[in-house]
Amino acid sequence: MNERMDKMRSLLVATFAPLECQLEDESHLHAGHAGAASGAGHYKLRMVSERFTGLNRIARHRLVYDCLRDMMSSDIHALNIVAIAPSEMTS
Repeated sequence: MNERMDKMRSLLVATFAPLECQLEDESHLHAGHAGAASGAGHYKLRMVSERFTGLNRIARHRLVYDCLRDMMSSDIHALNIVAIAPSEMTS
Protein backbone atom coordinates (compact mmCIF):
# COMPACT_ATOMS: atom_id res chain seq x y z
CA MET A 1 0.00 0.00 0.00
CA ASN A 2 1.17 3.55 -0.63
CA GLU A 3 1.01 6.71 1.46
CA ARG A 4 -2.17 7.93 -0.25
CA MET A 5 -3.96 4.66 0.44
CA ASP A 6 -2.71 4.63 4.03
CA LYS A 7 -4.24 8.07 4.54
CA MET A 8 -7.52 7.01 2.93
CA ARG A 9 -7.69 3.88 5.08
CA SER A 10 -6.92 5.85 8.26
CA LEU A 11 -9.71 8.32 7.56
CA LEU A 12 -12.19 5.56 6.74
CA VAL A 13 -11.34 3.50 9.82
CA ALA A 14 -11.53 6.55 12.12
CA THR A 15 -14.89 7.60 10.69
CA PHE A 16 -16.66 4.28 10.18
CA ALA A 17 -14.99 1.76 12.55
CA PRO A 18 -15.60 -0.81 9.80
CA LEU A 19 -15.86 -4.53 10.32
CA GLU A 20 -14.24 -4.84 6.91
CA CYS A 21 -12.38 -2.31 4.78
CA GLN A 22 -10.91 -3.46 1.46
CA LEU A 23 -9.24 -0.72 -0.53
CA GLU A 24 -7.64 -1.40 -3.92
CA ASP A 25 -5.66 0.89 -6.18
CA GLU A 26 -6.94 0.40 -9.72
CA SER A 27 -5.01 3.32 -11.21
CA HIS A 28 -2.95 1.02 -13.41
CA LEU A 29 -6.15 -0.02 -15.19
CA HIS A 30 -6.74 3.59 -16.22
CA ALA A 31 -3.34 4.52 -17.63
CA GLY A 32 -3.77 7.08 -20.39
CA HIS A 33 -7.17 8.15 -19.04
CA ALA A 34 -7.58 11.95 -18.90
CA GLY A 35 -8.23 11.85 -15.14
CA ALA A 36 -5.05 9.91 -14.53
CA ALA A 37 -2.93 12.65 -16.12
CA SER A 38 -3.21 14.80 -13.00
CA GLY A 39 -1.78 12.02 -10.83
CA ALA A 40 -5.03 11.40 -8.98
CA GLY A 41 -5.85 7.73 -8.55
CA HIS A 42 -8.68 5.32 -9.26
CA TYR A 43 -9.72 3.24 -6.25
CA LYS A 44 -12.14 0.48 -5.34
CA LEU A 45 -13.56 0.34 -1.81
CA ARG A 46 -15.61 -2.38 -0.14
CA MET A 47 -16.54 -1.49 3.41
CA VAL A 48 -18.86 -3.00 6.01
CA SER A 49 -19.95 -0.70 8.82
CA GLU A 50 -22.82 -0.26 11.26
CA ARG A 51 -22.91 3.38 10.11
CA PHE A 52 -24.60 2.22 6.89
CA THR A 53 -27.51 0.52 8.65
CA GLY A 54 -30.82 1.98 7.54
CA LEU A 55 -29.27 4.18 4.83
CA ASN A 56 -29.82 3.89 1.10
CA ARG A 57 -26.90 3.58 -1.32
CA ILE A 58 -26.74 7.30 -2.10
CA ALA A 59 -26.63 8.29 1.56
CA ARG A 60 -23.88 5.73 2.20
CA HIS A 61 -21.81 7.06 -0.71
CA ARG A 62 -22.26 10.63 0.53
CA LEU A 63 -20.86 9.62 3.92
CA VAL A 64 -17.80 8.09 2.28
CA TYR A 65 -17.27 11.12 0.02
CA ASP A 66 -17.65 13.45 3.01
CA CYS A 67 -15.03 11.45 4.89
CA LEU A 68 -12.56 11.70 1.98
CA ARG A 69 -13.56 15.22 0.90
CA ASP A 70 -10.10 16.78 1.21
CA MET A 71 -8.54 14.01 -0.87
CA MET A 72 -11.22 14.04 -3.58
CA SER A 73 -9.96 17.28 -5.10
CA SER A 74 -6.33 16.23 -5.46
CA ASP A 75 -5.62 12.56 -4.70
CA ILE A 76 -8.71 10.66 -5.85
CA HIS A 77 -10.04 10.88 -9.39
CA ALA A 78 -12.48 7.98 -9.15
CA LEU A 79 -13.80 5.89 -6.29
CA ASN A 80 -15.88 2.74 -6.80
CA ILE A 81 -17.78 2.25 -3.52
CA VAL A 82 -19.52 -0.81 -2.15
CA ALA A 83 -20.87 0.19 1.28
CA ILE A 84 -22.62 -2.56 3.24
CA ALA A 85 -24.34 -2.80 6.61
CA PRO A 86 -23.37 -5.90 8.65
CA SER A 87 -26.89 -7.31 8.32
CA GLU A 88 -26.46 -7.34 4.51
CA MET A 89 -23.37 -9.53 4.48
CA THR A 90 -23.74 -12.93 2.94
CA SER A 91 -21.84 -15.94 4.14
